Amino acid sequence: MDVSKRNSATRAGHSLIASVAPALGRLALVGLTFSMAVPAGAETLESALARAYRANPVLNASRARLRSDDEGVAQALSGYRPTATLSADIGLQQFQGSLQRQQINNVTRPGGAGLTINQTLFNGFQTDNQTRQAESQVLNTREILRSTEMSTLFLGAQAYMNVLRDTANLELQRNNVEVLEEQLRQTRDRFNVGEVTRTDVAQAEARLAGARSSVSAAESNLRASIGDYRRRIGVEPRQLAPGRPLDRYVPSNLDAAVTIGLKEHPQVLASLHAVDTAEARVKVLEGQLYPRVGLQGSVAQRYDSQFPGDNGVTAAIVGSISIPLYEGGLTYSQIRQAKERVGEARINVEDIRDQVRSGIVTAWGQLEASKAQVIASQAQVQANEVALNGVREEARVGQRTTLDVLNAQQELLNSRVNLIIAQRDRVVNSYGVVQAVGRLTVRFTAIPTEIYSPKEHFDQVKDLWFGVRTPDGR
Repeated sequence: MDVSKRNSATRAGHSLIASVAPALGRLALVGLTFSMAVPAGAETLESALARAYRANPVLNASRARLRSDDEGVAQALSGYRPTATLSADIGLQQFQGSLQRQQINNVTRPGGAGLTINQTLFNGFQTDNQTRQAESQVLNTREILRSTEMSTLFLGAQAYMNVLRDTANLELQRNNVEVLEEQLRQTRDRFNVGEVTRTDVAQAEARLAGARSSVSAAESNLRASIGDYRRRIGVEPRQLAPGRPLDRYVPSNLDAAVTIGLKEHPQVLASLHAVDTAEARVKVLEGQLYPRVGLQGSVAQRYDSQFPGDNGVTAAIVGSISIPLYEGGLTYSQIRQAKERVGEARINVEDIRDQVRSGIVTAWGQLEASKAQVIASQAQVQANEVALNGVREEARVGQRTTLDVLNAQQELLNSRVNLIIAQRDRVVNSYGVVQAVGRLTVRFTAIPTEIYSPKEHFDQVKDLWFGVRTPDGR
């Protein structure tokens, strides 16, 4: 190789280093996506979760179910109130025959109207226990709603961070393609002047093909994450700001987290209310064995009841008592069955507590691991940056091959991708711990949005005596 060719190759190598460096700088910036300042007008993680809280269909369906269960209390309370029935009738009647040896052929139109009122005085405390059962069911459904709220917020945070992760990863992969395209061009130039062999060109071509494949995979992953974001949040993602961990709401240590979870987690509280519901059911069935005492008042106006033109008013007040003696053993079997359901509900409480404890330990371990992973990934990125710079300098003086540069560059890319994944996991796992202890709610985390109050609808309907319109006007 003559001197002119060697000089040309050297200049090509220097040109490659100069052209690659800016693109690598962009790769470094992408790795810092999670710590940049929030752009004006950007969607934040908190505002996205507020959207999900207001409009997520799964959460709204759970609220509708709770409102439906609220009516169970109103239905149970109706047992304390009287029932009233208004009736009326009219007809045509013909009588032919004799009365006191006189032939009679009368046509009358008997009719009248009446009002009957029934009031239960005693039914074995069934109404009391039905009301308690309905109230326990409402409390159970409220905890289920709170669990759904936590799941909605966690999945929303996960979807948000997935979009950030996959957007950053796609940017990394695209920038990597730009670097490899420039590297391939420079490698071909060096091959043309005899500085490198055809093998170097093939290695650069293979690495570029792989990078383009990685771009396609990253684009596919981002589309999937955007679809999930639309499902969880309700809108398309637009200019998402960096996400922040929820560390201020994470308990100070694992033991404190377990203690809080066993006391406050909605699944634990829902299972306790399920026990109350089952116990009230036993009392309701036992009430069927008690006597029933009731009072009935009625008043009626009748016309043409016996003779044309007659009319009269009838009024009555009647007290009644019924004592069940034997019902074929049905009620006794139902009571025994209900008692077994109580035992089942109590056993489920212990199982739920074990599940909650296990979930907290798992979530805590994932959070601690993600913290360590972020630190390790940052160190790995820094080390790989130093290594790449060294390989590039050594390649400049002929001590390293093209493959060495490609490998060092790939190592740096992989470490930056791992850092982005670790940063995403760091945020998501902090939300996971808060969810595991039962505190990932809008009220506790102070997400800026109007809070849905289950008690408001309950108070509106529990004492309604009549009306078919719901409180929202339907």
